[in-house]
Amino acid sequence: CTHYLFIVVVAVNSTLLTINAGDYIFYTDWAWTSFVIFSISQSLMLVVGACYYLTFTGVPGTATYYALIMTVYTWVAKGAWFALGYPYDFIVTPVWLPSAMLLDLAYWATKKNKHSLILFGGVMCGISLPLFNMVNLITVADPLETAFKYPRPTLAPYMTPIEPAVGKFYNSPVALGAGAGAVLSVTMAALGCKLNTW
Repeated sequence: CTHYLFIVVVAVNSTLLTINAGDYIFYTDWAWTSFVIFSISQSLMLVVGACYYLTFTGVPGTATYYALIMTVYTWVAKGAWFALGYPYDFIVTPVWLPSAMLLDLAYWATKKNKHSLILFGGVMCGISLPLFNMVNLITVADPLETAFKYPRPTLAPYMTPIEPAVGKFYNSPVALGAGAGAVLSVTMAALGCKLNTW
């Protein structure tokens, strides 16, 4: 029971992260910074839960199933945003599924080698999610148009727009997110596997 409860808890937290990640569409000054941070956070939440679930069952394919759980939870939760009047394309596309498939592939291709899952799967998941996340962004409405059509009533202090830093600190948010995600996801993949040995 504890194992399945953990799976549900991680999937719910992944959903909450995803809902918060949607805000960067509205605050264009923070867009690239938020894109990097939320791409990394989503890849870490995906890899820890998926690796836990995958090594718990020992069946290749369960990482993708876990990503599907995250996706469905997110669609249900974001139905509330839709009810508040936000456009339907504000609801996120399933960006986790391809990255989870890579985890499954690493586990299956190495004949259920846990260490290969951690190293190869973690790197592939961390690298790929920012790429799919950018594809997700391309499919939504123009950020400025959406921001003016659907103004937010309040703005959290930490989201106050600042001078855009794109080009001053880094030029490619996808590359930065993928690089950081590739390193950090290996650690989180190891944690996900380790949780099964408690």
